[in-house]
Amino acid sequence: MNKLNILTTGGTIDKIYYDDKSDYQIGEPEIGRILRAMNVAFDFEIRALMRKDSLHLEPADRELIRQAIHTSPDRHFLITHGTDTMTDTAAALGDVDDRVIVMTGALNPARFIDSDAVFNIGCAVGAVQALPPGIWIAMNGCIWDPAKVRKNRRANRFEAV
Repeated sequence: MNKLNILTTGGTIDKIYYDDKSDYQIGEPEIGRILRAMNVAFDFEIRALMRKDSLHLEPADRELIRQAIHTSPDRHFLITHGTDTMTDTAAALGDVDDRVIVMTGALNPARFIDSDAVFNIGCAVGAVQALPPGIWIAMNGCIWDPAKVRKNRRANRFEAV
């Protein structure tokens, strides 16, 4: 991997909560801070495409993600994304040719002490370097085919379909 191209879209991983009523904003992408803190041994570039909860993504947003991938000469992509519609976006990306795309997110904001964000990002970074071309989801310590996984909201985890 020459360089990891990181696209951020918002989602829980980047949420900042302000009060007990759960008001939030989606802040700056946390992945850069996390990768710098982990002193990773690879080059990366971060491009914040949007700051949205994935429930608010529209077809035009998914097209923007698709275009960012298809117009890049890079082969390795990590996309941080809200967990509720991650599989919808994966389906909208279409044919990815020889690119490896791994999507990840968090069930708790990265700023929370017990967040799964660092773990999921670590899994995604390993996956994007090891997997064959295609679109993958890295969540809950597993690598998933987006067509064969769903988010179980009640259990707050991803599981096979």
